[in-house]
Amino acid sequence: MRIAYLDCFSGISGDMFLGALLDAGVPFELLQRTVAELNIGASLELSRVNRAGISAAKLDVLVDGEKDLPREEFWGKDRAEPEYVYDDESHSLKAEQAASDADRHHESSHHGSNLDDVLHIIDSSKITPDAKRLAGDIFRALGAAEAKVHNTDIADVHFHEVGAADAIVDIVCAAVGAGALGVERFVASPLNVGSGTVSCAHGVFPVPAPATLELLRDAPIYSGDIQKELVTPTGAAIVKVLVSSFGPRPMMTTDKVGYGAGARDFPGHANVLRLCVGETQAAESAGLAEEEIAILEANLDDLNPQLIGYIVDLALAEGARDVFTTPVQMKKNRPGVLLTVVAKPEHEGKLRALLFRESSTLGIRTRHERRHALARRHEAVVTRWGEVRMKVGSVNGTVSQYAPEYEDCRRIAVTHHVPLKTVMQEAIRLYLDRKNG
Repeated sequence: MRIAYLDCFSGISGDMFLGALLDAGVPFELLQRTVAELNIGASLELSRVNRAGISAAKLDVLVDGEKDLPREEFWGKDRAEPEYVYDDESHSLKAEQAASDADRHHESSHHGSNLDDVLHIIDSSKITPDAKRLAGDIFRALGAAEAKVHNTDIADVHFHEVGAADAIVDIVCAAVGAGALGVERFVASPLNVGSGTVSCAHGVFPVPAPATLELLRDAPIYSGDIQKELVTPTGAAIVKVLVSSFGPRPMMTTDKVGYGAGARDFPGHANVLRLCVGETQAAESAGLAEEEIAILEANLDDLNPQLIGYIVDLALAEGARDVFTTPVQMKKNRPGVLLTVVAKPEHEGKLRALLFRESSTLGIRTRHERRHALARRHEAVVTRWGEVRMKVGSVNGTVSQYAPEYEDCRRIAVTHHVPLKTVMQEAIRLYLDRKNG
């Protein structure tokens, strides 16, 4: 299987992803044509830069001749944000400068294009159906995260945090470029989100910013020494939709390598996104991820069943992958319970200590096994009551399993007083409608 591996040791943003695609061989002319056909007053500028000794492609998006800026630099300026409005007659996105009064800038809501405007632009473009679907999914994910953070409906979300025109260019070009790369699957390392604080439209927040953190709920993230925002909302949305699994570099050959540069240049730290393209081997070629897991087991015949339920909850909270019980017949014909805990090897010690502390067992059996798992990802569908994440598993790039996340459906059912089965059925229907076009 041909895959692309993203080394996100310095985070990811839309322009870093595009720079890495171009450096890995995606034609610049393809992205230039894509932007020109969008007709939103934007253009691209490609250059070579040096980031801590690494030569990388730097892609800048220019809107009305002005380069996009890192978010804290944009909001650090004493100015209001342009308001982008879709013009049905000219089929273009036009900027209307908002009032520049500083108090109004900080107290009012800064509006950009809403989701319907953006989707209309994408659907009206001449990109491929697959690229339209991917770009639409990325924007829906971004909109759903903003809606949850600001407690509003997704239809009312305006893309002020990322700049409407910049975000459209980044996301549409990301969809087109990902298709042109010719891979079946994207895999990513854990993401370095940076640290410190970032200035947003609504004030100063710790890194990662609220929408970014919401988008990366299911991704492994960490904070390094760089006191800056390294993962932007646009970058997080691209990862959420495009990347099917996270972890160390899989066993693969490397045919192409691309480096996409971030806007900032940090001393002693290469602020780049590295993209490797190649072929996977063995289990990976079937779309299966292989990992080592620890199995902890204890036979219990003298413990209050209420305590067993409590132990199960504690083990899951401590990082166990799964906990289950099996009825067994023990010595002296006593009915008992076999308690089994499945965990990552690094969690084995604390889970063993928990079982000794909370249960009545005098001994715990431990073994290590190999686990093969389907390539999986989350896709968000937006029901009339809110967003539901769909777990999607695939083999050889073909979807074989899909199911709505129980907790998402349960939350909606309780909040809106809707039968749980109705929420789950609606989520599946929306997913299948989108999957089948």
